[in-house]
Amino acid sequence: MTSALFAVSDLHVSYAENRRVADRLAPESDGDWLIVAGDVGERFSDIEEVLRKLRSRFAAVIWAPGNHELWTHASDPVRLRGEARYQALVRMCRDNGVLTPEDEFPVWRGAGGPVTVAPLFQLYDYSFRAPGTTTKEESLRRAYDAGVVCTDELLLHPDPYPDRESWCAARLRESERRLAAIDPALPTVLVSHWPLIREPTRVMWHPEFAQWCGTERTADWHLRFRCAVAVYGHLHIPRTTYHDGVRFEEVSLGYPREWGRRGADPAPMRRILPEQS
Repeated sequence: MTSALFAVSDLHVSYAENRRVADRLAPESDGDWLIVAGDVGERFSDIEEVLRKLRSRFAAVIWAPGNHELWTHASDPVRLRGEARYQALVRMCRDNGVLTPEDEFPVWRGAGGPVTVAPLFQLYDYSFRAPGTTTKEESLRRAYDAGVVCTDELLLHPDPYPDRESWCAARLRESERRLAAIDPALPTVLVSHWPLIREPTRVMWHPEFAQWCGTERTADWHLRFRCAVAVYGHLHIPRTTYHDGVRFEEVSLGYPREWGRRGADPAPMRRILPEQS
């Protein structure tokens, strides 16, 4: 059987139903790789347990952080905040053989390759503003008035940066530097928890939530960096779309109340390469 590159995100294993789904994720062949595009869970130990198990099954596991991994949650004995928490997650991944945005980007040489698989950590900067607003302050006020506020405002700390948009700006500079250094002869699979473009957020029931979903500064990355497939999660709207001729794959499982509406036996792992006919 031909080896494949798969992807999944938003496993949210604090839910028992989701943990059972995660426990069933398995390769189809010995050479399969798995992308995990963030939001495995909130507790450090849960994130490590799931990634370690997946790495024991797949030939390679490539992780990019989501907002939930970056939370400093009251239920988590690991009290690290911001950049310190992210770096601890990177060290944990390396200890378990899982690739991160801080490692050399791997090249997938199986069917559909060769392509460079680039996991990214870019955060958001409130530039996906609520409709009819022009400033961050107006956009946030609209969200609070509507009762649609991301828990990041309480639990995702930007330390040592003064705010999340400053951390986002630093991550964008580092990501652009790394992406510019990729062999120009190779296309890429760009992996991020947050969508690189705003368009996928326009179908959300609550448009006010978009401000926690990305940044306008990545709007052309799929073109600038020769993207063959862009993989993301966060929105909990799994689907395939095309933008500027580039395939975008939203690969989230989401919460049980969400995937339960789509069927009682979810199979969230999405084939990225080779593309299914």
